[in-house]
Amino acid sequence: MKEHIDTGLPDLGQPFSWAIRAGRTLYTTHGPVRQDGTVETGPIADQAHLTFSNLELALKAAGMGMHDVAQVLIYLTNVVDMRIVDEVYRLYFDAPYPNRSTVGVSALVVPGMAIEIVAYAQTDNK
Repeated sequence: MKEHIDTGLPDLGQPFSWAIRAGRTLYTTHGPVRQDGTVETGPIADQAHLTFSNLELALKAAGMGMHDVAQVLIYLTNVVDMRIVDEVYRLYFDAPYPNRSTVGVSALVVPGMAIEIVAYAQTDNK
């Protein structure tokens, strides 16, 4: 059975949930979305910070933390940004780091949006 997690992030009017728990696993996707529903389209460091901060918010709402993340999939519109994203990533995750894949894409939903992530987290609690 799946459970919607209220993350406190804004409703963007699209048919998706910011976070869904099924059993002990949390499925969540994030981008650089501000609390007012607008998207940060500035420097990649700002976008990455906001994206991982939103992930942290969703995990907290589910009673979890960044240490519970097992896998992160990162989508970047410019793979040259990987070095900067890695710097930000290390501020949010400690070793042992989650399993990770990074994919270069030609565009994301909002023009100027340069990063989107998918994360899977698991906990022993339920």
